Amino acid sequence: MHPSRRAVLKGALLAPVQAGAVLPLAPATAQALDSPWDQVPAILARIVPPTFPDRTFPITEYGAKPDNSTDCTAAFRSAIAACNAAGGGTVLVPGAGKFRTGKIHLLSGVRLHVEAGGTIRFRSDAGSYLPNVYTRWQGIECYNYSPFIYARNQTDIALTGTGTIDGNAAAGPWFGFDDQRGPDWDRLQQMAVDGVPIEQRQFGDGHYLKPSMIQFYGCRNILVEDLDIRNPAMWTIHPVLSRNIMIRRVKIYSRGAMVDGVDPECSSDVLIEGCTFDTGDDGTVIKSGRDTDGRRVGVPSTDIVIRGNTYYGRWGAITVGSEMSGGVRNVFAENNRILAGSSYHSFYALYLKTNNRRGGTVDGVHVRELTGGPCDRGGFYIDMNYSLTGPGYGPIVNPVIQNLTVDGLNIAASPFAIKLSGSSASHVRNVTISNSTFTQIDTPAPQLSNADNVVLRDVRINGALYGSAPGNRYEAENATISQGVVESNHAGFSGTGFVNYDNVAGSYVEFAVNAAAAGTATLTLRYANGTAADRPMDIAVNGTVVAAAKPFNGTGSWTAWQSTTISAQLLAGANTVRATATTANGGPNLDYLEIQP
Repeated sequence: MHPSRRAVLKGALLAPVQAGAVLPLAPATAQALDSPWDQVPAILARIVPPTFPDRTFPITEYGAKPDNSTDCTAAFRSAIAACNAAGGGTVLVPGAGKFRTGKIHLLSGVRLHVEAGGTIRFRSDAGSYLPNVYTRWQGIECYNYSPFIYARNQTDIALTGTGTIDGNAAAGPWFGFDDQRGPDWDRLQQMAVDGVPIEQRQFGDGHYLKPSMIQFYGCRNILVEDLDIRNPAMWTIHPVLSRNIMIRRVKIYSRGAMVDGVDPECSSDVLIEGCTFDTGDDGTVIKSGRDTDGRRVGVPSTDIVIRGNTYYGRWGAITVGSEMSGGVRNVFAENNRILAGSSYHSFYALYLKTNNRRGGTVDGVHVRELTGGPCDRGGFYIDMNYSLTGPGYGPIVNPVIQNLTVDGLNIAASPFAIKLSGSSASHVRNVTISNSTFTQIDTPAPQLSNADNVVLRDVRINGALYGSAPGNRYEAENATISQGVVESNHAGFSGTGFVNYDNVAGSYVEFAVNAAAAGTATLTLRYANGTAADRPMDIAVNGTVVAAAKPFNGTGSWTAWQSTTISAQLLAGANTVRATATTANGGPNLDYLEIQP
């Protein structure tokens, strides 16, 4: 599942590759390796938004008034109950004025839709979020204040519309809790270590653990779409032990401490797409429980796709941890960008954090085309000695971080480019960083500590090449083309153009390549596919198919170029590599083939 290991990089700092340096060949393997990205189409096929009957329940028919004064809590509760009892439908928040409310608890089959111009504005008194509900606080199960919007063990639920959901947190006591939570937080962690039953872990009134804004606990078939969500007290959108989750085109604005954007925890089949994060903490952050309690529950977060989002800060844009004790697998982030925000910059572009009490395994985080900046603290950072939220309680159980690929990480203006800091007891393992460019970096040399099998390929920092040099590149426009044309009307290609395949099965591009010696090589094909449909191709080397119907999935637009790789045996001297479309849609736009020994 990983490119051939061409170098094992250890130590404090890496030096640039000198001109003319001879790089070691990878060990030969007989089998072609698929890209981990080939898993993404199956994940996306499982993520299907819920549908709802054509029934509407306006909250104004249940006593709600848009005057920012009337308490609409009962109106929301009644409308949701009626919608659920009728077999599902839409609870409508009209597009005029502000509807003031306490906690909202969703039920199965209910879509809460906020029209443009309408606002749900939450009350500022803590009593409006009582009685306690079954929840999590920083990855530990307990009873605490209700999240502002909450659902437990429900199916087919949604928050939609182009209106606003305003947590109004600064008007309440919540940020004052931050300096007072210490004893409660210590007590909850110790309860988890001691195995205290969850029903006895009661907090809420008289305690100082603030609630999340939107939490789906043990739910399935969830849609959050198009809303402007702002001013949470804590994590903004927090699915826990849930699956089939689609979060798209949402704008999140938060200020304060612990106000992350989207935090899938112990959840699977999640799509976070086309969202905007202007947050006071991490943007998208994957979690799976904390320390002893996280390992007790033992459910990983897995099969998560994060694409086409924009991050204005703060902390990590794409983040894993630090609560990851249940494990994290198969996270795919692509075509995301980082921009300077009005108040903040992102601290890190890609950030993995944990420590030696977490346990758990992070296996398979794959990032491509993450671009932008500035990042105030670093570009790509793995920190296995993280303790900002406390060192944790309970026994030492070392976590594992392994099998990461990063391609097209292009960051401008940061103190460092790459810092991988494993622990002496558990090294970071198997990290490949390729085709990446860092500029305006204060400390350019990658900093590696307790990190094994780290491969850098065509990584340039302040203009210097680190790791291996780029391979031999063969432009598609210079290859043999059958049923396709050379074009140059989509920006971002290499060379003088690209090949636009005809929409017919059997169309192909064939490259004539030379190898200095026989052995295994990595073949990288750069392409763009502006459709939503896969355009698979057979990849043949010297007439033998080495990757049948290899996926070339949609890249978001015809100017969004991506790379996919396979490994194959080449002969010494002349070889042919042919990419043949296998469906009536033809192939993607093909930019080049690159051969890496």
